Amino acid sequence: MQIVSLCPSNTEVIGYLGKESMLVAVDDYSNWPESIKGLPRIGPDLTIDMDKVEAMQPDLVIASLSVPGMEKNIYELSRRDIPHIILNPNSLEEIACDIETLGEALGFPELGKERASHFREEIRQRKIFAEGRNENFTIYWEWWPKPVFTPGGPNWLTEISELAGGRNIFESEPRANVQTDWDDVAKRNPDHICMVWVGIEKEKVRPELLKKRPGWEKIKAVQNNQVHVLGDSLYCRPSPRLLLGLDKLITTLSGQSPLR
Repeated sequence: MQIVSLCPSNTEVIGYLGKESMLVAVDDYSNWPESIKGLPRIGPDLTIDMDKVEAMQPDLVIASLSVPGMEKNIYELSRRDIPHIILNPNSLEEIACDIETLGEALGFPELGKERASHFREEIRQRKIFAEGRNENFTIYWEWWPKPVFTPGGPNWLTEISELAGGRNIFESEPRANVQTDWDDVAKRNPDHICMVWVGIEKEKVRPELLKKRPGWEKIKAVQNNQVHVLGDSLYCRPSPRLLLGLDKLITTLSGQSPLR
């Protein structure tokens, strides 16, 4: 089979299955596993060059709805009768289910089940580790600064926060992707701020600008210098690599060595 992936998280799930050799093209942002670096690129995930995809005549396109705006990719795939499946996970368990779904779609259902089982076991072990810790802190995850976008309750980063020993300050929001404002964040007064601007290189994120936002100089995280620039690749993509992000988060926030 010849496969095209339209977003980084899908590419990473394929890599987790060890089937990246089936890929013939990926989106511009896909950067893991290393072996995909020489593959043809078909544009950013929100502006895929569908003419290029169609010309490749792939056996299957792995599409996604994980970011608002990806709907137009689905429309074009359907309009052009390009065979595709759509992944749209919000939770860690849904990511496990997608591993199974993709394994079956690629013709390796048993491999999909095996890898999904391994992923679930890694989550279980980290839950045990989290239960043995007595920390209770709050986290604000900044996906985008203006307008402010942040994960809500039904999102993997709420789970990641809990597994790290903390709590997402927007966990009560019923949407996976919440648009809010600086005043709302300041009122919730988080202990930690994690900056994971989507699609922006870590080196280009400027945490010093937080102090210039009205009222933010009073936020506990700002006062205590608990502002963390983590980059987006291990936190904003619904793939098994979120667990690597979790390990990094635990070390960053508490200084403890995470479970291996």
